[in-house]
Amino acid sequence: MLLQANLQESRAPKSPTSESLGDLRFRALLSASDWSSLPAPIRRRFSKRVAGGETAVYAGEVVATRLTPVGWLFAQLARLCGGPLPLSALQGVPAVVSVTEDMVTGGQIWTRLYARRDGFPQIIHSSKRFAGPTGLEEYVGRGIGMELTVHAEQGALLFRSARYFFRLGRLTLHLPAWLTPGALTVTHAELGEGRFTFTLDVDHPFSGRVVHQHAVFREVVT
Repeated sequence: MLLQANLQESRAPKSPTSESLGDLRFRALLSASDWSSLPAPIRRRFSKRVAGGETAVYAGEVVATRLTPVGWLFAQLARLCGGPLPLSALQGVPAVVSVTEDMVTGGQIWTRLYARRDGFPQIIHSSKRFAGPTGLEEYVGRGIGMELTVHAEQGALLFRSARYFFRLGRLTLHLPAWLTPGALTVTHAELGEGRFTFTLDVDHPFSGRVVHQHAVFREVVT
């Protein structure tokens, strides 16, 4: 009888509380209808837990990068805070993105590696932190970061910069728009068969679109 009871228990469906629900923090930044409008692979990708030593890895290719002279200048200046913008007009080169836990804040560390045809790859680090007025910040280094808003539009997940800031200890100063590269938009769109696009656009208030980068990735099973 005990063996039969154990067999019946093992075959019974597990309750939701006994299973990992994944990381719900991105989901919490959208309405239920907006979240459900996203393709299932995008919802799964942004619900993946990367705590406890887990890592998400995506490999692909930079399809195109365009920099205006103003965009190039801002990219070089941004090297002072970690170089978060593409430094040159890369295209047709390999790219790898990894996502791990930020053990200090509990957020996520995003590391992007872009190969170059001459010299070492460009490596970009940023930390997504679930904090601030919008519920999400991206910190790039040297006290510089952005408040981000999250949107679901036409089946794609978008991250838009709300305000740039400089933070020193408990002091936070918001930077005027003219002193920043411009409004940043990152678009994550599904292509199917495990592939998705990553598109970065930066629009300066006076100079228009100064940076555009388009890349295609697929998830690497780890």
